[in-house]
Amino acid sequence: MAILAFDFGGSAVKHGIWNGQEIINKGKFTTPKTWEEMKASLFSVFNETKTQVDGIAVSAPGVVDVEKQMINGISAIPYIHGFDIFDELKQLFKVPVAIENDANCAGLAEIFEGAAKGKQEVAFVVIGTGIGGAIFHKGQIAKGAHLYGGEFGLMYLNQGETFSALGTAVQMAWRYCKRKGLAKETFSGEEVFNFAEAGDELAIEEVNNFYEYLTQGLFSIQFSMDPEMIVLGGGVSAKEGLLEEINRRMKEKLDHFGLNDFIPNIVTCKYNNDANLVGAVANFMTYQTENQ
Repeated sequence: MAILAFDFGGSAVKHGIWNGQEIINKGKFTTPKTWEEMKASLFSVFNETKTQVDGIAVSAPGVVDVEKQMINGISAIPYIHGFDIFDELKQLFKVPVAIENDANCAGLAEIFEGAAKGKQEVAFVVIGTGIGGAIFHKGQIAKGAHLYGGEFGLMYLNQGETFSALGTAVQMAWRYCKRKGLAKETFSGEEVFNFAEAGDELAIEEVNNFYEYLTQGLFSIQFSMDPEMIVLGGGVSAKEGLLEEINRRMKEKLDHFGLNDFIPNIVTCKYNNDANLVGAVANFMTYQTENQ
């Protein structure tokens, strides 16, 4: 079975073919300005595919309501919201279509064939510009009563600031630039990490804040959900030494509260750039199985 997978992003739409083992024939195009242009671009990729496509798997931003067949909430692609997008895509491609939220898809990739394969209770935390994520209970996505399960970034951490505003390397870099009196995107998170390693005292302070806020958020997730594993995704998850620093700070917090029953199992993701595509495929397979 060949599945054509799409990952809708604010700046680009990635795509590739799942051949039963991996994503091949990968490509991308700039995210169109309108829904009609988007459909035309999607169909162009479909037409150019040299193999028979048996289904379409989509990773999309926003609150995906599978029962109502639409995407609610808000996202960087406003025109995909508020209508029966499932049916329109089915009519366009004439093959089965499955759509899921992008953070849920990234988490599904790790459950499907990644770092959390075989696990049942998992929290997947995406660390990007903000914090997103997904919750898995008994190996299945736990979306919650209002489909906001896994929106870890909305947790309050400090003086009215949320996890998203405090616990990412992007926000760390923005704070550093602001304190330097510079435009907020003057330096990247990677550059601030490098400044800290070179002895820049302000960078050292902001890197310390980043690790502290990130660990606080993960601590709260661990002891509110009690997952058997927390999987970290996003670009910063590949940073050397990240897990060691988080685990050191986590141990300090456990000791502070006298919590010695277990040590949280925190790992980094297996899939990075292809996570949403692989997860969209995993969601498609699950959707097809449940609706046969």
